[in-house]
Amino acid sequence: MRAEPTLRFLPLTDGKTPLFMWATMPFLKIFPDPLFAGRFLSVMTGFLILVGVFLLARKIFGIKVGFLSAFIYAVTPYTIFFDRMALVDSMLASFTIWAMYFALLVADRLRLDLAMILGYLLGGALLTKTPAMIHLLVLPVSIIGFKIKGKSRLVKLITLWIVAVGIAIIMYNLLRLGPGFQMLSSRNNDYVFAPNELIGRPFDPFIPHFRDISDWFPKLLTWPVIGGLVVGIFSIIKSRNRLALVIFLWALIPMLVLMTFLRTFTARYLLFSIPPLLIIAAYGLERLSHSLKTIKIPAIILFLAVLPALHFDYQLLTNPPPDNLPKAETIGYFEDWTAGYNFEEIAKFLIEKRKEGPVVVGTEGYFGTLPDGLLIYLDKENIQVVPGKSTVSAELVKTSEKIPTFYVANRNRVGTEVEHAKLIKEYLKHKPLDGRQQDAIVVYQVIP
Repeated sequence: MRAEPTLRFLPLTDGKTPLFMWATMPFLKIFPDPLFAGRFLSVMTGFLILVGVFLLARKIFGIKVGFLSAFIYAVTPYTIFFDRMALVDSMLASFTIWAMYFALLVADRLRLDLAMILGYLLGGALLTKTPAMIHLLVLPVSIIGFKIKGKSRLVKLITLWIVAVGIAIIMYNLLRLGPGFQMLSSRNNDYVFAPNELIGRPFDPFIPHFRDISDWFPKLLTWPVIGGLVVGIFSIIKSRNRLALVIFLWALIPMLVLMTFLRTFTARYLLFSIPPLLIIAAYGLERLSHSLKTIKIPAIILFLAVLPALHFDYQLLTNPPPDNLPKAETIGYFEDWTAGYNFEEIAKFLIEKRKEGPVVVGTEGYFGTLPDGLLIYLDKENIQVVPGKSTVSAELVKTSEKIPTFYVANRNRVGTEVEHAKLIKEYLKHKPLDGRQQDAIVVYQVIP
């Protein structure tokens, strides 16, 4: 996409919006490792979430809860894990938290310039990921936070909402300039149940997805934060804090909608709902510590609240995966065929071979982790990459008669014995604890 202008809308062909990819392109010019470039962007959007969390919490609960919310956000496993991945979800969460902040400002001050900024934020969210459409439906919830006196103020607020939503929709429809816009809706059938498909079974997939959340939240939010969240919710209801109720509903409603309609469900899909929940959890912990009169007890509460998170973070940074990472994330990111290991090292090996003459490399897989995980490091190296099946093709065998030819695959997909190939490198993935066979990225030299 960076090198070829005609491919700027390429993600549309897979039913995905392209803003994260567009934003990654400048970093590809700065950092030699494209994977680092994508992850650096997520770290930047994570920092924007951090600032948004502080400002939103300060506006609703005061500066003390603002700092506490930012601190909890900075150490919570949920955000630490996904804010360092080259995925779109951190950027979506960034637009979401800032859209909440400006939605409250619009409802409070009734200013056109703030409504326009809100529209750009909502539009950015739509260009990042299509589930952001939910924000357009949840936007009127922000009226709960204020007492609108007089019909004229209500009409003005509704007009400002229309302006914001109009800007967002115009931004989204700019994608029509690229080919494949229709794929955004057609691919939804692969991810979302239509309402008529749930007739007669309204709680399927809601109940299975609820079980997923009951596994994710204790591990990725940690029990102390969940405890603070429960206390915070009760405190909001007791104090009738209308602004806090807005951000709680803005987090809860999209979560319930996704649980009701999504076919596939992973923890990162809920990332955009996590920051406002952390604000409420920080408020709950602050209320809990405030009820205790001594200075030492609140410090102990805060230490105990972040201790499980810090343990998770230490393992993630020094010896991943952490013990408490949910099973689906452990399998997907560290153990199964979706986990890419040592592609940079494999690429360097192939580049060294290329110095001696032409080189061809085949891969198991036509898109995704292989061959694309390898291709990102071979972009300008004049090394031919041939996608294929989980066997060494006759084409590769024939090529090996004239040119050094290699084959890269996941061991569990090709087996331990590969015909017409000699194993030269093996990179083990994380060993499963449930007895499944340990996988590895394997590099073979094809033998004529």
